Amino acid sequence: MHFLELQEIPVDQVRQPLSIDSKLENLILYNCEIDVNQYGHELARLFEENLVLPGVILRNHGVFCGMLSRRRFLEIFSRRYGPELFLKRPICILYEYAHTELLILPGNTKIVDAIQPSLERSPELLYEPIIVRLGENNERLLDIHHLLLSHTRIHELTTKLLHEQTQSKMLQTEKMASLGEMVAGVAHEILNPVNFICGNLEYLSAYGNDLLTVLQAYEAEFPSSPTIDALKKDLEFEFLLQDFPKILSSMEIGSERLRKIISALRSFSHMDETVKRPLDIHHCLENTLLILNSRIKNFITLVRNYGPLPQVSCFSGQVSQVFTNLIGNAIDALTEYATNADPSWQPQITITTQVLSSNDFSDRICVTIHDNGPGIPADIQTKIFETFFTTKPVGKGTGFGLAIARQIVVEKHGGELTLDSAPGMGCAFTVTLPWR
Repeated sequence: MHFLELQEIPVDQVRQPLSIDSKLENLILYNCEIDVNQYGHELARLFEENLVLPGVILRNHGVFCGMLSRRRFLEIFSRRYGPELFLKRPICILYEYAHTELLILPGNTKIVDAIQPSLERSPELLYEPIIVRLGENNERLLDIHHLLLSHTRIHELTTKLLHEQTQSKMLQTEKMASLGEMVAGVAHEILNPVNFICGNLEYLSAYGNDLLTVLQAYEAEFPSSPTIDALKKDLEFEFLLQDFPKILSSMEIGSERLRKIISALRSFSHMDETVKRPLDIHHCLENTLLILNSRIKNFITLVRNYGPLPQVSCFSGQVSQVFTNLIGNAIDALTEYATNADPSWQPQITITTQVLSSNDFSDRICVTIHDNGPGIPADIQTKIFETFFTTKPVGKGTGFGLAIARQIVVEKHGGELTLDSAPGMGCAFTVTLPWR
């Protein structure tokens, strides 16, 4: 008695759309079984009636005991006296003579992972079917031709994806370089009049004080007149004397803040640096927070746990971009979470810096950016650094931010970028960089 569950279905209707993560269980698998206590002519009839069958699963009273391929079967029966020896005898006798080493793989094995063990077999076994185990005592056969064809298609998909990623990365790099040049140019143009204002505020303050001194001298030398008293009242002269220094002080504060913003933009625009330079990480963080201040102000509480740090040899513009991406993502997460959060909840970003104290990492510093938002689900944490992957709505996220940040930290600086997150516990990204 034999069991045959092989359907004549066109290949294109059976095969599922392939992806890089496709598994063996997604391919065409043959389910043809026969008991080894049956006679050889039953096995011959199976192969004769099913010309595409690559082999059969052998069972002994329902228990898996091996596999015999069509190729091996035809090879033995083509030899002298092959049919006379095995057709009228139990299949178990044929299998003792014909069995070869089997390759058994779980059904959840990725196609790209199955290629290597299948090709590492000896040349005489290279085209033997692979046994795919879907469960306990549930085996199927996979034709090696189907495996190789599927791997070729996956390779084509991977090549296409890599090409798209390369093109997108080149476009992104070109955009960032153009943006850096534009920002640097604009910052330079703004800095000139700002320096002019800042430089003259000191003189303006001195001139104002001199004029007030002259006025006070006039008041001491000449008695007041009704006309001057009326004019002083109309001009609110007493308030003017008190407010004039405050205006000058506000202008100095505003112009100095503008100079800091321009300095931060110039630092951020150095994306195309080719030489590493010493960088004050705290200064870099403050510049980043200054640029993002409009999104933080009056909404998010900032906590700075800054420890003493040495200067770090790095590409300052690229490191600024890493901090901008990480803090910007934290702001986005908190902003989105705030729409449905408890009214008593206060969004907060904590930035911690320190030198790693471990003997193995004493030459490294780390910066941790932690938010108290909803956290990142465990099932997508392994994907967040992948190019094009984003949890943001269409049109709001490109999927480049974290991928570029990781590339800058790991590939450009030999550091590490790690994630620590749990639902309800917020999200913490840690940037580790060598400082010498």
